[in-house]
Amino acid sequence: MPQKTALHRLTLTDFRNYQSAGLVLEGRHVVLTGDNGAGKTNLLEAISFLSPGRGLRRAAYLDVIRNDAAAGFSIFAKIDGMEGEVDIGTGVEALDESAARRLRINGTAAKTIDELTEHLRVLWLTPAMDGLFTGGSSDRRRFLDRLVLSIDPAHGRRASDFERAMRGRNRLLSEGRFDPSWLAGIEEQMASLGIAMALARQEMLDLLAHLIEATRDASPFPSASLSLSGFMDEGLSRPAVDLEEEYAAMLAEGRYRDAAAGRTLTGPHRADVLVLHREKQMDAARCSTGEQKALLVGLVLAHARLVANLTGFAPVLLLDEIAAHLDEGRRAALFDLVDGLGGQAFMTGTDRAMFSSLGERAQFINVADGSLSSEAP
Repeated sequence: MPQKTALHRLTLTDFRNYQSAGLVLEGRHVVLTGDNGAGKTNLLEAISFLSPGRGLRRAAYLDVIRNDAAAGFSIFAKIDGMEGEVDIGTGVEALDESAARRLRINGTAAKTIDELTEHLRVLWLTPAMDGLFTGGSSDRRRFLDRLVLSIDPAHGRRASDFERAMRGRNRLLSEGRFDPSWLAGIEEQMASLGIAMALARQEMLDLLAHLIEATRDASPFPSASLSLSGFMDEGLSRPAVDLEEEYAAMLAEGRYRDAAAGRTLTGPHRADVLVLHREKQMDAARCSTGEQKALLVGLVLAHARLVANLTGFAPVLLLDEIAAHLDEGRRAALFDLVDGLGGQAFMTGTDRAMFSSLGERAQFINVADGSLSSEAP
């Protein structure tokens, strides 16, 4: 069984609608109930900042600072993590668009935000993700990259380095600077990073496919089949060096075309994720809204199990309004699956009765206008 990671204390200062708030947690699952707008999702967002990136809303740091705050925001958590008990503090110190997020671990400044992945893996499912299958390809790429990042923390750095190199190439092309030595050097860098990104994505999909196939009979949710398209569609099974040479050649051949378009038209930044409802053999985008939600829930839970299997530690799950569109039987099955992962989950909803089947497995907290109070199970 994967080992458990859990939050035991959470303290917020000037975060969203919380001037100051604190939670003492018992290591069980946590159910946050209250009216819409009370601040339930804000609490989940704060926990999502215990992972690299801009959280589950992808918000600019200025947007999460409480109105009328004198400075920035801070989040403090005491966790039982992958390297034992640890205190984590993160936030920004100033009301400044350029302010960087700082991280302190056991009181010591961390070199990079990526150090968070050494202690905790945080995964989430929010209502904003419901349009994943029908929305733009950029949403699906971002979703897939988040899946990869949870097991390969270096993926985020590769992606940002690729974007930086691509911007440099685009700038040279837009200025009409077709110096072959400059462009070849940038394109070789893009090829190395771009193929590494594509291979990491494909590896994630392969691992996920094997796990879904092995567990599909035990899940009450439909299973998804995922594949990549839009970049190297002929396959990524060849040696990486051959793929890199091919991509570099594609970039070199497309210089004038890309200059005319004002952007790079070939690369992992143009890839898409194709999702199929396996039982119906139907594109997810053509499924009903309910089927799409069930597919997404099953996919996120399968990924959470994959993270647990590969790291040896169950991730922390953030499930926003997870029970709203499920019937009683499927809700109970969902809670059993979440509990079976062996980790800690934070769930939100307006109706506490929807979570009754969790019983003693969860700690219930009422959220009302930025104040928090514990309730009996």
